[in-house]
Amino acid sequence: MKNFIRLILLTTHLFIASHVAAQTITISNAWARATVQGQKATGAFMTVTSKENSKLVAASTPVAGIVEIHEMKMEKDVMKMSALPNGLDLPAGKAVDLKPGGFHIMLMDLKLSLTKDVAVPLTLTFQDSSGKKSQQVVQVPVSVQPPSGQGVNHQHGDHKH
Repeated sequence: MKNFIRLILLTTHLFIASHVAAQTITISNAWARATVQGQKATGAFMTVTSKENSKLVAASTPVAGIVEIHEMKMEKDVMKMSALPNGLDLPAGKAVDLKPGGFHIMLMDLKLSLTKDVAVPLTLTFQDSSGKKSQQVVQVPVSVQPPSGQGVNHQHGDHKH
């Protein structure tokens, strides 16, 4: 438990530092699907908008052993899910939805059950068109369904919460 608390404190520190590095990225409507006892995987979803061409290249969280950027798509009437090893393109000015049944962040080898009404820190790593990487930490609320209305809005570039 002490290590988990240390991870949360470290994540909070990274969150503060990431404000400076990730001013061109806006994250909104973030949420993660709640799990049941013993469930080892779930998805995290959000809308990502970048002011310049960039990529979401990695993600991590202290609550999961493995975190991957995934795509779900239909192939010959079969729904297939696969990791995007080269990341997810974020075209300049275009909102990219990470949602159930499409692009999403897969949290695997969960270390604990994710229960409704808690939030988990998710560190997102972006790479701009020049190859420079930056990180942004988002507190992702856990829910059984997507947020209704405007949902949760984390506009870190404008420092609106």
